[in-house]
Amino acid sequence: MPKGAWVVSVMIETKGLTKYYGDFPAITDVTFQVEKGEILGFLGPNGAGKTTTMKILTGFMPPTSGSAAIAGYDVVTNSLEARRRIGYLPETVPLYTDMTVEDYLEFMGTIRGMNKKRIRQRIPEVIEICRLGEYQGTLIGKLSKGFRQRTGIAQAILHEPEVLILDEPTIGIDPIQVVETRQLIKGLGKEHTLIISTHILPEVSMLCQRVIIIHEGQVIAVDSPENLAQRLQGTERIIIEVRGPSRDIIATLRNVPGVQNVGRIATITDGVNSYAIDSKRGTDLREKIATTIVQKSWGLLRLETESMTLEEIFLKLTTSEDLKGGQ
Repeated sequence: MPKGAWVVSVMIETKGLTKYYGDFPAITDVTFQVEKGEILGFLGPNGAGKTTTMKILTGFMPPTSGSAAIAGYDVVTNSLEARRRIGYLPETVPLYTDMTVEDYLEFMGTIRGMNKKRIRQRIPEVIEICRLGEYQGTLIGKLSKGFRQRTGIAQAILHEPEVLILDEPTIGIDPIQVVETRQLIKGLGKEHTLIISTHILPEVSMLCQRVIIIHEGQVIAVDSPENLAQRLQGTERIIIEVRGPSRDIIATLRNVPGVQNVGRIATITDGVNSYAIDSKRGTDLREKIATTIVQKSWGLLRLETESMTLEEIFLKLTTSEDLKGGQ
């Protein structure tokens, strides 16, 4: 293992990361790990400490205290080695608008210390990955925002970094390019370890295996969206669609042992309604519910469990003092 390296299977690791701006603590005791091949969502309100954490991880500035490592290299004591292993897409991509896409990528490869042969080999590869083939000879200043984002991603992966850090990668681009960029990012997750900072919560649900939620400079949750929903949700909820008499359905299901509440959500079609069934957390009443409906000869068209949305999780964690510190 190289001198100063930590466990290499852990591609990003922070321990007690703290940064003060004067007397103001921007982040305090931020500790987390990101495993090799993982896509991690980094969430928090404006001013929560996301950008400060990213600036430390990318070597832009040192922490006041604590440690951070990229691919086993400390970002302070082995800064150059750590930065060689990072591809970074800031929210505002630093592009040279008077260069063509191809010239810009060649320039970025040169300043990163790549040899000319590898640059010539790598540029067509990243152009293909980022679907920039039609625009490789186009001046960057003439590209749409979406294709500028792709160019930014291309420069971030050009030197084949082990870690990618993407800050608001789909902000300000049109809906079609949002979908394409998300597909691109998902594909990159097969070859890289990713941290994605975004305010678009559905994006995290679609792309990330785990999320970190940071609030007022402190990490208040690190888990998968599913596990966070289970932890924060006081009840289990089952959503069903049933063909049959609504009053009888509600009355019967309320008498099923373990059911706490039954409510009609909406009418789907004539004679078919959707219902929400709540039970105590940790109980699974799906089989009992299905058996009861079948025995009554009603038509069961849908039955599935429902978790809290990421938006609900985010709001609950960042507005409830009682939940701080639970990870």
